[in-house]
Amino acid sequence: MNYTHIIWDFNGTLLCDMQAGIDSVNKMLSERGLKTIDGVEEYRDIFDFPIEEYYRSLGFDFLKEPYAVLAPIWVDLYNQNVKAADLSDGIAEALEKINKLGKTQIVLSASEENMLKRQLDGLGISSYFSEIIGLDNIHASGKQALARAWREKNKDARALIIGDTTHDALVARAIGADCLLYSGGHQSRARLQGCGFPIIDSIKEIVEYL
Repeated sequence: MNYTHIIWDFNGTLLCDMQAGIDSVNKMLSERGLKTIDGVEEYRDIFDFPIEEYYRSLGFDFLKEPYAVLAPIWVDLYNQNVKAADLSDGIAEALEKINKLGKTQIVLSASEENMLKRQLDGLGISSYFSEIIGLDNIHASGKQALARAWREKNKDARALIIGDTTHDALVARAIGADCLLYSGGHQSRARLQGCGFPIIDSIKEIVEYL
């Protein structure tokens, strides 16, 4: 399909921030005497949306500490740990090539929008995107509603979502978009295989796919 719009996920797709996420949640788990996550591979097998349910699966007791209390603790830790993160390998080249193809590029994320914009500015890639769409809170509940609102304003757009989780596949289906799933992000290839969309193992494959 001749896509008019490329809609990028941020965490795990544009930004290689899995270790920052692991380090942040592991500190919280350790401080509460809970089992920590043993590396990226284990993390990819258990990370999920909504984040509240992911926390529950890790053993956090919301009766002792509600998710609304835990979420800002994680954000503070993440903001420190993510300073060591960088763009996923090949992203800068992919953004430039897609830009030269004349496609409109957008970021759609379950991150809080102001934090998202600051990160994109810090990475030096904000100028590639005509829109940067995030949540108005830090609870990472998902992005279907954001995607539907975008689709309502762009009914004729031929969109491709590029993401790294089963949630991205759900978002794509919610707005009638195609989806390309990247196995080097927050979820394993095995978990992505049931989504029914093409999977890539390298960002460099994106331009070839287009």
